[in-house]
Amino acid sequence: MPVIKIVDFNGQDTGEIALSDVVFGAPLHVPAMHQVVVAHLANCRQGTHSVKTRGEVSGGGKKPWKQKHTGRARQGSSRSPIWLHGGVAHGPKPRDYHQKVNKKVRRLAMLSALSMKVREDLFTVVKEFQLEKPSTKAMKTFMETINAQNPLVVYCAEGDNLVRSVRNIPGARILNVASINVYDLLNSKTLVVTPEVVAHLEEVYAI
Repeated sequence: MPVIKIVDFNGQDTGEIALSDVVFGAPLHVPAMHQVVVAHLANCRQGTHSVKTRGEVSGGGKKPWKQKHTGRARQGSSRSPIWLHGGVAHGPKPRDYHQKVNKKVRRLAMLSALSMKVREDLFTVVKEFQLEKPSTKAMKTFMETINAQNPLVVYCAEGDNLVRSVRNIPGARILNVASINVYDLLNSKTLVVTPEVVAHLEEVYAI
């Protein structure tokens, strides 16, 4: 059972928290994490790209010149893909890039990502964020104190002060625990959470 130190907003140790083996001590499954990340990036694509084919470009209704006896190659339309201002051959059209990932695979990837952060000592539990008002300076000082590089801050209900304090720090990201995902976990280095987030994750994934 992993045991992590709890720090206050000054970076001082205030106790320890025992983490669930099921959620934070799971074996790493790299293929599951890879599949979920690829699907996540694919699902972010809008797929609205589109070009006009030779049948959609305006003009080109008239045959450029007669079929024979001109000394030039035969042409049926001035909107052929080989002509200037012609249509595009085999160009992109709107499509759906969505990839389906099974629930068990998503859960396996999430457990692997969380366990990897704990195993690599990139998991920090903060007792509470003492912010009476938004303060990027205070949050940046705290991140430097705990040596958090490219941090991902996950919160439950700390409110707008925390969000506005983190969002202007270069390389930092902040998410509500309901929006936590494998891509952001792997794309960040240090994971910063509160005990409430740990309890929520254990309640959801320790099944």
